[in-house]
Amino acid sequence: MMEYKKLGQTGLEVSSLCLGTMAFGRWIDESASKVILETALDHGINFIDTANFYGKGQDEEFKYGTGESEEIIGRALKGRREDVVLATKVGLPTGRGRNDRGHSRVHIIREVERSLRRLQTDYIDLYQLHYFDPNTPMEETLSALNDLVRQGKVRYIGCSNYAAWQIAKAQGISERLNMEKFVSVQSEYNLLSRGIEKELLPFCESEKVGVMIYSPMARGVLSGKYKNRSDAPPESRKARGEELIKKYFTDENFKLVEQYQDLAQQYEVNLSQFSLAWVLSQSAVTSAIIGASKVHHVTDALKAADWKWSKELIERVNKIK
Repeated sequence: MMEYKKLGQTGLEVSSLCLGTMAFGRWIDESASKVILETALDHGINFIDTANFYGKGQDEEFKYGTGESEEIIGRALKGRREDVVLATKVGLPTGRGRNDRGHSRVHIIREVERSLRRLQTDYIDLYQLHYFDPNTPMEETLSALNDLVRQGKVRYIGCSNYAAWQIAKAQGISERLNMEKFVSVQSEYNLLSRGIEKELLPFCESEKVGVMIYSPMARGVLSGKYKNRSDAPPESRKARGEELIKKYFTDENFKLVEQYQDLAQQYEVNLSQFSLAWVLSQSAVTSAIIGASKVHHVTDALKAADWKWSKELIERVNKIK
């Protein structure tokens, strides 16, 4: 049964599973994307995450956002817009121009209008900064986001790939200037990448900042489909040439995967479900993003969405090295 949590300190309830749509219009066509989205909604997932960057442009030599994912979602949600919490992001390149990236007021205002058109909606529930931009004053960025909330084009604001100190600095500025604060952060976290446990997760739990996790299955490495560093099954992320998966292909990680696989078998679940349930068992985590390119990615994840982990099992995982 799907669980729901408040997003940060807001009254907004989101499902513990969030549908990630980076594959939409990039690796899978509109028809396949629509089936996945409808399956997610029909099974209680009310949280959808996308970005203006997601689309075919990601695979060009010069990587830039072409917006296919947002376009597909906009058409697929006709008649169901009010059923979902829709999140998108801004900041990564959308062209070669000097102002076609980053978190300047110019870029944010231009891109939110484009996202609204593609998504065929009057508002975005959660508008997120895709990464930390050291080249734009935070005051400028936060002021632009604050204006969007005041105009009703955005309901809440969040960030992605921010460190704890960066969120703390932003919250301090917003507090001082009486502006909207980040309600959530989106970060990478899984059994092979646990760096955010040191500062970010404790900070978010203390300050009640919602935490959305991407890559809970380490971009597929924690699915068990890869057996070694040279393995690249057809239609896998590795076979498609995704750059971000390469960092997980180490001998040390594959040794860990074997141990996690053995433990998952003891509990009669597959490794993907085991890995996802582990992420959801962390108290600071609000929602885990499942980057689905096949329907079974959604249905498999649903089976692990409400698995309550025992303290003993968490300790067994923590002892694996």
